[in-house]
Amino acid sequence: MAFSWLGAALFAASLGWFVFSYFVRFPALATTESAAVAIASNIVLFTLFAGHHSVFARDALRVWVERHFPGRERSVFVWVASLLFAAVCAAWRGVPGVAWEAGGAVGWLLYLTRAAGILLTLRAAAILDIWELAGTRSPRHAPGEHGGTATFTRNGPYGWVRHPIYSGWFLVVFSVPAMTATQLVFAVVSSAYLVVGMVFEERSLVSAAPEAYRAYQRDVKWKVIPGIY
Repeated sequence: MAFSWLGAALFAASLGWFVFSYFVRFPALATTESAAVAIASNIVLFTLFAGHHSVFARDALRVWVERHFPGRERSVFVWVASLLFAAVCAAWRGVPGVAWEAGGAVGWLLYLTRAAGILLTLRAAAILDIWELAGTRSPRHAPGEHGGTATFTRNGPYGWVRHPIYSGWFLVVFSVPAMTATQLVFAVVSSAYLVVGMVFEERSLVSAAPEAYRAYQRDVKWKVIPGIY
């Protein structure tokens, strides 16, 4: 139990470290190398983090982890993902340049959009089982389990889009009045990963609970942007 709760605390700390890094550290990072080298290094860095998610989504690995860490498969994932995410933020390279600077009404609109993204993310996370996400509660589907049944909520933002937490992420990372190139690269790379990851996530959900998730897809047509995508 202590292992799971420490993992949940690490998860929360990694999110706090991201917020501090993205909005405070990244704009001040030194840019001592070319933009191409810094961008390439950052893409490789984030790919390592994203690769963990792809590898850990494989049933064979999840079953192996569950066999060696009974009841802690999700918690092991949270530990590794949190450490890797914190490392990505710590090792991110500064990219020279400023993407845009917005003041006045536009700047305030971006701040309000960011606030809306934060509220959307918190609301969507609250509707889900946040303790399951953090690894302190066993997941509804055991590793390797397929063809089961489940209930997918249509409450709140889950009645608008199927992945509102991702929608909130997009709003938060792009709503920056003074966007440095360092921040923009992080926003674009992380968002591209989420767009690709959604495809594999939905395949896993269809495999785990085919009837329930296909019904949810019919009821809620859009993934992250109502009326667009």
